[in-house]
Amino acid sequence: MTQEQKRDYRKEIEDLLSNYEDGWDIFTKAQDWSHPIRFKPDAKGHDLPDTWLGLADRVISIIAHGKYGLDTYPNSIWVITAEQMLDAYSSVGMPVNYDHWSIGKQRVQEGKNYNAGRSGLAYEIVINSSPSIAYCMTSNTTLMQMLVIAHASYGHNSFFKGNHLFRQFTNAETIIDELEHLRDSIKKYEDLYGIDEVEALLDAAHALENLGVNRYTKPKKRTPQEEAKRRADLEEIRLQNVNHVMDTVRGKPAPADDFNKSSSNVTIPADLEENLLKFLASYAPHLKEWERDLLRQLSDKAQYFYPQRQTQVMNEGWASFWHYTLLNDLYDLDLINDKMMLEFIDSHAGVLFQPDHDSRYYNGRFNPYALGFAIYQDIKRICENPTEEDRRWFPDLVGKEWLPTLKEAMQDYKDESFVLQYLSPKVMRDFHMFAVHDDEADDELEISAIHDDDAGYKHVRRVLASQYRLGDIEPCIEVAGYDYQDTRMLTLRHKMFNNKPLDKDNTTRVLKHLHYLWKHPVVVHSVDEEDTVADTLAIPRAAKDEGPKVGEKMRYTMHLTM
Repeated sequence: MTQEQKRDYRKEIEDLLSNYEDGWDIFTKAQDWSHPIRFKPDAKGHDLPDTWLGLADRVISIIAHGKYGLDTYPNSIWVITAEQMLDAYSSVGMPVNYDHWSIGKQRVQEGKNYNAGRSGLAYEIVINSSPSIAYCMTSNTTLMQMLVIAHASYGHNSFFKGNHLFRQFTNAETIIDELEHLRDSIKKYEDLYGIDEVEALLDAAHALENLGVNRYTKPKKRTPQEEAKRRADLEEIRLQNVNHVMDTVRGKPAPADDFNKSSSNVTIPADLEENLLKFLASYAPHLKEWERDLLRQLSDKAQYFYPQRQTQVMNEGWASFWHYTLLNDLYDLDLINDKMMLEFIDSHAGVLFQPDHDSRYYNGRFNPYALGFAIYQDIKRICENPTEEDRRWFPDLVGKEWLPTLKEAMQDYKDESFVLQYLSPKVMRDFHMFAVHDDEADDELEISAIHDDDAGYKHVRRVLASQYRLGDIEPCIEVAGYDYQDTRMLTLRHKMFNNKPLDKDNTTRVLKHLHYLWKHPVVVHSVDEEDTVADTLAIPRAAKDEGPKVGEKMRYTMHLTM
């Protein structure tokens, strides 16, 4: 950034503040964030902020956009009470939500913990929408309001707009309208078919929500004509596979010869969705049209949150980097004073606090704020002041401009690849990282690597990156096929990572919800790296044919990646 550009950006702030009585001291003189501001008689401009909060947002935006070129959605800042923040917690921050007992349960639990002093409240919540909605607490001080605006409205906001996962899988412009449509649909269907019917469907869909997403590619938007043809094709397949004898007669199914002979020639359309909720919406034999409609909408809602599960370190680190940078700019410009800066340093240190491994506050993972912030800061350091170690490890970063390099890191990665690409030996040493090998066949744990040589660094980096791999966090479930002609059994395939089995009790409960929607036997096979079946769970347990047994290879009638 040249000196001329800096003067321009400072002059824009000077021109703005020259319209107010307190001028350059407008932030330091305020007793609280709702402090009234007074215009000069000759104030010019019809879009001048008329509140302290609006003016703070405008000044920070001049720095964020003018000095650093951050690309954000428009901002909408809502100041809310503690009770409203608890409501936001229970609805995952969304300003629009539907009625369901699980949301009320979450609200009661959050309220009990807060009132008992067992948990605090966030200073802010921000939503990936356009405009980007940021909730700020009424109890925040003036400094904290400026911090959360920088953190949420420019840090998180620019991440939502820039990161490839959010660009590919979410639509910030339409999410609020989609949630309103979902809420209105649920209310309409409750009036038409009863609250109990709708609630049972929502219970089942919520249990399958993490499997109701497209993990690898976002489906291509179909034209109305393509969608109409697709629905007609699906309806024809459903009618070809309906057998009223099997649907009504209890006991042993009739021989396959009694069924529709054409079903053996039926093929699944090539444009099958990856996710389970949309698979059910398209192919579950007995769902009503309103049930299919809700499953599709609930899948779209689940898709909206999918990128957030893979970018917590990057997202929180990015927001922390920018609140740190922008607040220091405000201090360098004398827009905030020493007292406010000390408050900022104390709050910033609390956000980045990393408990030691033997602390009772340690939860088994690194603080995402701390780790992400450290890596972004380190990228900047390597670009500007590299060491010989940096030159060996990151030759492509040395000498590059730090700002475009930082934006490239934010845009093109997720947590797993971000750690693999940018975690440096310096950050490993700063965090005292080491790798532990935990094998269930061994009686003792083994320290497999420490930060003492290149081999140790590489191993630690691989192990840490694997903790952010979604396949290691959530089970990878695929639809392997279903029996068209006989039992209509739905077969699922669980690909085990590091030989991790499914939790049987939890999986059985989830399968019951899936069986509620499918209405026919459901079986899941856990397979190892060789596609050999290691375990099998089924609902009902006495399904006629559960496919391959333990130790056999998995066979597919139809394969679908989840």
